[in-house]
Amino acid sequence: VQLQASGGGLVQPGGSLRLSCVYSGFNLDDYAVGWFRQAPGKERERVSCINSLDRSTYYHDSVKGRFTISRDKAKKSFYLQMNNLNAEDTARYYCAATLDYRSCNTVNYNHWGQGTLVTVSS
Repeated sequence: VQLQASGGGLVQPGGSLRLSCVYSGFNLDDYAVGWFRQAPGKERERVSCINSLDRSTYYHDSVKGRFTISRDKAKKSFYLQMNNLNAEDTARYYCAATLDYRSCNTVNYNHWGQGTLVTVSS
């Protein structure tokens, strides 16, 4: 299993970014996939994820209404659309996957991408 995240960068407050994660080595229908972030001096937190079976989604309270997670099996990718970004969104974002049919917001992830840095600043 391999994951490669991209799409980070510097954006002004209120701006948007779209993160992409290209994966290989697994069937997306069997894996929960998600995005995590870690800001300097803080613990890693789960931002958003998609369940493998019913494709229902989870969002951290701080990003609800601003971020949207999606997946494209044909392109072997999943995405995180981030709108109305603010300084508190500044972090390194990681895509992750795990072979698990339980709720994606409760399981541990054992495959990780290398991370992409998002900086929100004026």
